Amino acid sequence: MHEKILILDFGSQYTQLIARRVRELNIYCEIHPWNKCPEISKEWMGVVLSGSPFSVRDASSPRPDLSEIKGSIPLLGVCFGAQYLAHNFGGEVAPSSTREYGRANLAFVESRNILMKGIAKNSQVWMSHADTIKKLPANFIVTASTADVEFAGYQIEGEQTFGIQFHPEVYHSLEGTLLLKNFLVDVCGCSQDWTPDSFVDETVAKLQEEIGRDKVILGLSGGVDSSVAAVLLHKAIGENLHCIFVDNGLLRKDEFESVLLSYQGMGLNVKGVNASDKFYYELSGLTDPEAKRKAIGKVFIDVFDEESKLVQDAKWLGQGTIYPDVIESVSVSGGPSQTIKSHHNVGGLPDYMKLKVVEPLKLLFKDEVRRIGRSLKIDQNILGRHPFPGPGLGIRILGDVTPEKVAILQEVDHIFISSLKEEGLYDDVWQAGAIFLPIQSVGVMGDERTYENAVALRAVTSTDGMTADWCHLPYEFLAKVSNKIINGVKGINRVTYDISSKPPATIEWE
Repeated sequence: MHEKILILDFGSQYTQLIARRVRELNIYCEIHPWNKCPEISKEWMGVVLSGSPFSVRDASSPRPDLSEIKGSIPLLGVCFGAQYLAHNFGGEVAPSSTREYGRANLAFVESRNILMKGIAKNSQVWMSHADTIKKLPANFIVTASTADVEFAGYQIEGEQTFGIQFHPEVYHSLEGTLLLKNFLVDVCGCSQDWTPDSFVDETVAKLQEEIGRDKVILGLSGGVDSSVAAVLLHKAIGENLHCIFVDNGLLRKDEFESVLLSYQGMGLNVKGVNASDKFYYELSGLTDPEAKRKAIGKVFIDVFDEESKLVQDAKWLGQGTIYPDVIESVSVSGGPSQTIKSHHNVGGLPDYMKLKVVEPLKLLFKDEVRRIGRSLKIDQNILGRHPFPGPGLGIRILGDVTPEKVAILQEVDHIFISSLKEEGLYDDVWQAGAIFLPIQSVGVMGDERTYENAVALRAVTSTDGMTADWCHLPYEFLAKVSNKIINGVKGINRVTYDISSKPPATIEWE
């Protein structure tokens, strides 16, 4: 039984960051909603209570049952979690006189406390709360304070129960990783043995047990996620994996042919299917982003349904779903997080399709998927590829999608991506692409007035896609790319560059 850390989610925007920080310490963890806590067994080495947009003083705020956790296994409350423990066991939580948000410095650290071991006085931490703990219960011991927050950290006397008012998972808490390591390793006793190699071994064994000798159909996209999922499944079940690479008419320029050859060179049992006409037909006249995503998803399912009937006794549909897909499409494991957008490979299958779903990567972040891929010795040309949305260029064309617009955008995208590679900038960017805007603008070419289309270029830096910053590409580079696009792509007379970060924007425009 693999040791695990349980993270109870109260809806914080930072919950997924807690998971990433734990995973970076080579410790496996799972996020579960506070009101759907799994059975507490010996495999759970410790529990972390997340932050929350709620106030513990609100009648409608989360009220987790901690009777099997507190005092029995190590427990760390973060922000709301710390306030909840104080509030419900005899302390007092009240509105802060000033909203405590942003950087702060620890003014007092109880260095003899196991959680605070090695944390320097004056260490920078990140606060994000409107309430504050005014009074601790009698058996709570203060372990950290700032100038404005007297009870920034505490431990319950006689228990391995801790609370911190700041967020160690956030980059701006400079010694946050050390604090989490103190809790996970020194308090919980985790052995830090969850590595890419161990994930591969455990996942292959689990897939073999779950699937047996059944046949699996997997849709390849050319991206990192589906490629790693395919190699994992192939390692587990060999030729019983039947891969389908669909040309939806929304791929990048020449991508279908080149990627298909790459997959065949990897030894995968792969079939190429040209279904672009079906996608264009289903997308005809649609302008709403969600409607387009759902239409593309529907056709994917229809194509897989048709192809599955050609594979005798196929019983499973493999998918490269990863954690951010799940988080953004539905509440995390049914938890309180808000739906942002739907993903074509999340949400199950229609009743008429009898295939069961297998998603070997659904609890991994993007950077973890790449580490797994390196462990599997997948070609770096595939592992190093930027993420590309499942609906492809269909959600990079704002408004209705036509073959003519796709052809224009393919050329623009090709110039942008090729230029990034030529200038040695491609690996500095996490994701890049071009967006076809639903506007036309006046321009001048030679002595002629033009009234043509505009495109936006988008490039971001990130680690997992949950947050992203716009990439500060050199002005000279952007000028060169803009000139190439306007001179080389008929129908485009204006190029813009998107300097929005996520949040508040998303990486894709739709």
